[in-house]
Amino acid sequence: MHDLAVHLLVFLFIAAFIAGFIDSIAGGGGMITLPAMLIAGIPPLEALGTNKLQSLFGSGSASLAYARRGHVNLREQLPMAAISAAGSVIGALLATQVPGDLLRAALPLLLIAIALYFGLKPRIGDEDRARRISPFAFSLTLVPLIGFYDGVFGPGTGSFFMLGFVTLAGFGILKATAHTKLLNFGSNIGAFAVFSLAGVVLWKVGIVMGVGQFLGAQVGSRLAMRIGARMIKPLLVLSSIALAIRLLADPANPLRQWAGF
Repeated sequence: MHDLAVHLLVFLFIAAFIAGFIDSIAGGGGMITLPAMLIAGIPPLEALGTNKLQSLFGSGSASLAYARRGHVNLREQLPMAAISAAGSVIGALLATQVPGDLLRAALPLLLIAIALYFGLKPRIGDEDRARRISPFAFSLTLVPLIGFYDGVFGPGTGSFFMLGFVTLAGFGILKATAHTKLLNFGSNIGAFAVFSLAGVVLWKVGIVMGVGQFLGAQVGSRLAMRIGARMIKPLLVLSSIALAIRLLADPANPLRQWAGF
């Protein structure tokens, strides 16, 4: 499994580039990379571990791009990123204890709700608004919870961070995107550390895909900074709906089983 054929590595590189582009703007890159790895014949657990390695390249690349343009202060936000990483570590360690079926059933509904919120609220733009929660409270409540979720399950993490920054922290959509990438980088580090220690990371595959993620994230983040909310909002709505549809289409999704489909 460590020595995939060259054409499969090329396929995974392209998938990672596309995922990095989308993820740097609206999140949801995992809905491209995880199925791509499964199609390439990588077992699910190794796919999850390797996905965290290559995701580091994308979220790190986007964070640097946004920081260079002044949309996020890396030094000031590092404590929040560290809290996100800590939550992710706990989530990854306790993954086997969490009712996975409950998460899989709830996630598509949550993503649809996020898509409706961003799609139907016309006044969300690039300007900051009044915040509803202090940065300290935000850091100690929502950040570790979403980090924990990323360690346990993962898909939609960026969408949840975006929703928190826009609705509670009062950030404009471009600023929220920039800060989301940094916190996602933190949660990726935490989960990656756990998966790496467990020996389920395919390094060669992860690095090849990581290069694709890095390049895609550079292109995507620069485009997002140029166009702003006019591009981020619709892509966030589309990526949330697409991820919800993909999860609902999975025959193993508990919602389908409970509904008798």
